[in-house]
Amino acid sequence: MARDVNELIAEIRRLEDQLEAYLDNLRSQFHYSLKGHRVRFESTVREAHKRFRKGLLGYMFGAPLAHWLSAPIIYSMVFPLAFIDLALVFYQHTCFRAYGIARVRRSDYIAIDRHRLGYLNSLEKLNCVYCGYANGLIAYAREILARTEQYWCPIKHARRTRGKHSRYYKFAEFGDAERYRARLAVLRGELAREAGASRKSDDS
Repeated sequence: MARDVNELIAEIRRLEDQLEAYLDNLRSQFHYSLKGHRVRFESTVREAHKRFRKGLLGYMFGAPLAHWLSAPIIYSMVFPLAFIDLALVFYQHTCFRAYGIARVRRSDYIAIDRHRLGYLNSLEKLNCVYCGYANGLIAYAREILARTEQYWCPIKHARRTRGKHSRYYKFAEFGDAERYRARLAVLRGELAREAGASRKSDDS
């Protein structure tokens, strides 16, 4: 059973790599390249993008009333999100150090790059910065909490749930009392190996 689950996880990762390769091909189609985390467009493409930009005033005053009324609510979420961000940094640098768990890098999850698109006006760019930060932060938090769950309570749920994190499928089966302690040791060992690999990567 464990082998079958590991094979399925490996297949999911293979498909994710295949999707990333497809997206890499799109980069050449739209004439941009990545240097680290920086996006570079060809100069002719940058000029072409400007022709598709919608003016700021036309964009704002052409927006439905619902957009005007809901925008302050949407942007007010910046405050709890920023608090969560700070709390996660503190959490990782205290608890993860104590448990010997590799810390999650924010830059692997939070991508702020859509503001470089010349066909977006300044308000659209701001919206994209907000969405990139908010969704990236939730993904970053999810991985931190997934590692915490793997360390403290790596047991599957009895009922089916949506949106499981990638570590969930390795967890012990619900109700498997006989094998739980052994599985817990294995999964904690895996976290320790990840931490060791992370330290080697940082040193190199």
